[in-house]
Amino acid sequence: VQLQASGGGLVQAGESLRLSCVIHGRAFSRLALGWFRQAPGKQREPVAGITYNGNTNYADSVLGRFTISRDNAENTVYLQMNSLKPEDTGVYYCNGDASPLTIATMEYESWGQGTQVTVSS
Repeated sequence: VQLQASGGGLVQAGESLRLSCVIHGRAFSRLALGWFRQAPGKQREPVAGITYNGNTNYADSVLGRFTISRDNAENTVYLQMNSLKPEDTGVYYCNGDASPLTIATMEYESWGQGTQVTVSS
């Protein structure tokens, strides 16, 4: 599985970023997809998930600010992040699995390098 996340950067609080992740090597349209982040000194955590048929869910900390979406034709999952806060800082990763439960357990076979998001106050 190839996982290529991009779109991170350094922004000020209140600004927006759009992350993209291309996933190759799996039957993309059948995957439940997730975005995850790891803040400095903390464990990786789920941020948002989307099932194969478009149902979404979000961590409480990002609800109303982040939107996950997918483009099956492009094997790409997106994370639109608005009203960014300093506590959103971290490395953001994407991943996918046939089971949506894996978004919560994060027990994936492998992870990509992620993309760094830094939000200054």
